Amino acid sequence: MQIRIVEQLDTVPAREWDALGGEHNPLLSHAFLAGLERYGCLGSEYGWYPRHVLAEDDGGRLLAAMPMYAKTNGYGEFVFDWAWESAWERSGVSYYPKLVVSVPYTPATGPRLLIHPEADAPDLRRVLIDQGIRFARAHGVSGLHWLFPDDTDLEALRAQGLSLRMGCQFHWRNDGYRDFDDFLERFSSKKRKNVRRERRKVGEQGVSLRILHGNEVPDTLWETFHGFYTDTFEKKMGIPTLSLDFFRETGRALGRGVVMVLAEHEGEPVAAALCYRSHDSLYGRYWGCARDYDGLHFEACYYQGIEYCIREGLARFEPGAQGEHKIPRGFLPTPTWSAHWLAHEELGEAVADFCRREQQVMARHCRQLMGLSPFREGAGPDDAARPAASVP
Repeated sequence: MQIRIVEQLDTVPAREWDALGGEHNPLLSHAFLAGLERYGCLGSEYGWYPRHVLAEDDGGRLLAAMPMYAKTNGYGEFVFDWAWESAWERSGVSYYPKLVVSVPYTPATGPRLLIHPEADAPDLRRVLIDQGIRFARAHGVSGLHWLFPDDTDLEALRAQGLSLRMGCQFHWRNDGYRDFDDFLERFSSKKRKNVRRERRKVGEQGVSLRILHGNEVPDTLWETFHGFYTDTFEKKMGIPTLSLDFFRETGRALGRGVVMVLAEHEGEPVAAALCYRSHDSLYGRYWGCARDYDGLHFEACYYQGIEYCIREGLARFEPGAQGEHKIPRGFLPTPTWSAHWLAHEELGEAVADFCRREQQVMARHCRQLMGLSPFREGAGPDDAARPAASVP
């Protein structure tokens, strides 16, 4: 087996990369990840430097890969480690550069150890983890962090003795709903009325909504959407890292893997929400509007996505990070995870202790938040009937 580190994903054939799972998940696809590199969304301006780990057989066939990045800041990670950075600096040790295994700017759960379906997955997962740590040691970085791994990769990371950190997001689960009304019928009467009132207000303001997939969005509409996107980030003092070319070209390449919810008033676009669709999940990512309409954010970012998932038979909807206001709209507290290897032994032990204690606090927090569920007792999805979090 050969291990290579590549700094440009365009040097890897798209077909080979996507055979590792990108064909099922647009956020891990060659088009998406290489697009970030190609269209100016990474690099020195934003502090993301690709260092992808490839495992190939002796004939050069790609068996496994790990999307890894060197970081010179913490922007766009959504696993906040400012306290760790401060501890490193107080100890006279630089926290940057560090390495992360993630999808840049994307707090969505998914595979981080990408394995060809015909390869020895358990062995290759260990290889990728070990090689990532070996690269981290060789280059003197402070640590290596896997962000938002799925359950399978989380178990592999736990088995390697890494520190696990728990977070909490709010996800929607499809409990076999026939339609949106069937979904709402599981709510308490008050919460059901609130949702229907919000949806009704949007129509009363003369706003209509429709769904477009990436290959159905004309260039002029991508320009309008990019304006919404940049305006939202600038209002919130964020950095609009994604370029117009990135949205336009990945929309064409991913087709139905990109889902735009477009809001129009008197035939003119006034707002849009952009999601990405895998084989079984919808991921809400970006929102922007030209002017405010009562309830439109909830309709475009949440209710339209739920209807889409029910109609398309998708199992899960992750609408993005944070936001307890999502709970009364059917998105329940759900644990998310990250895994961490730190080069500094003493500081690493302190982080491991912190993560263990934080897990207990987060688990209690998730259980408390579950008390805000809009579902009638016994009427929610299966996950709602079990404890909101377990610590592996």
